Amino acid sequence: MSMPTIKTVAAEAGVSTATVSYVLAGRTKSKGSGISEATTERVRAAATRLGYRPNQAARTIRTGKSNLMMLSLTMLSDPWSLSVSKAVGAAVAAAGITPMILADTDWRTAIKRQGADVIFIDAADEAGDAQLLAKLAKSNKLVVFSETLAPDGFDVIRSLAGDSMDQAMDHLTAGSNKVACLTPARSLRTTAPPRYGAYLAGLKRAGLAFRNDYVAPFEGEEMGAYQATLALLQQPDPPTAIFATSDFAAIAAIQAALGLRLAVPQDLVVFGVGNTTQGEAMVPSLSTVGPVGFFSGLAEFLVHRAQHPDAPATVLAFPWQLLVRDSSTVRNTCEIFE
Repeated sequence: MSMPTIKTVAAEAGVSTATVSYVLAGRTKSKGSGISEATTERVRAAATRLGYRPNQAARTIRTGKSNLMMLSLTMLSDPWSLSVSKAVGAAVAAAGITPMILADTDWRTAIKRQGADVIFIDAADEAGDAQLLAKLAKSNKLVVFSETLAPDGFDVIRSLAGDSMDQAMDHLTAGSNKVACLTPARSLRTTAPPRYGAYLAGLKRAGLAFRNDYVAPFEGEEMGAYQATLALLQQPDPPTAIFATSDFAAIAAIQAALGLRLAVPQDLVVFGVGNTTQGEAMVPSLSTVGPVGFFSGLAEFLVHRAQHPDAPATVLAFPWQLLVRDSSTVRNTCEIFE
């Protein structure tokens, strides 16, 4: 059975194909359309009966808009990515935009095959990315998450850490002299990893000696962080606090601790980085540092950019805050954070 077309809808409703096009494009209220409410309803009813679906490719050619938004998310299982996806999904529904997720795929090659009205890129940290983005921005509306890039035909979203990680480490060292760090192994291979660097600086401010056995590097995603935490907590002299350099690692650390029948925060204090919605909603709620209102603010900006493609490229910044929640409030029944 062939798919219904505008012509078959027009025949079913007893109107011209131009009338069907106007109705289905939502232009019947425009000045001079001359299409009555009754005719509009008749066309819509005919389209529904026939199961008509608009040809998105043809609409894109006609209007120059696809009503599609692409999200390039490096690690979809990360609570940060899930929070972005959830916030965008809620924001685009009312705007009639369909989100697409490009997960675990290199945007540098995939972006050339897309036809989205706006594309969000969550990582652009390789050599030459700035030049490539400037080139791609000539034919794509790009919104890029970056701490260092300047807008060059594309928008930049910044999440400004400030001294929030220092504050988190000071909280941890105020209540424990056994603070460990849970971090991706790749961060230890970079010349100046900011989050791991904040851990080292925090130990130094507190006068605590660095312990190699309290650094737990992991490979991969949640399972790697979970297994690294198990090894950390099962050693002869385990830590009593963990500074995890991401919320997803902190969540895995809490799950590992609970699996070992340790109470959080009474036996183990845990701090994350990112302020994800998953960390806030879990039990115990995750103490973390990160921007407040970031995910909803990002989603609203993406919708705005899709609707206003010609607005000048800009920088949208979200400063970080220290957010002390249940996972770091008490240890051994004593308040350690005032």
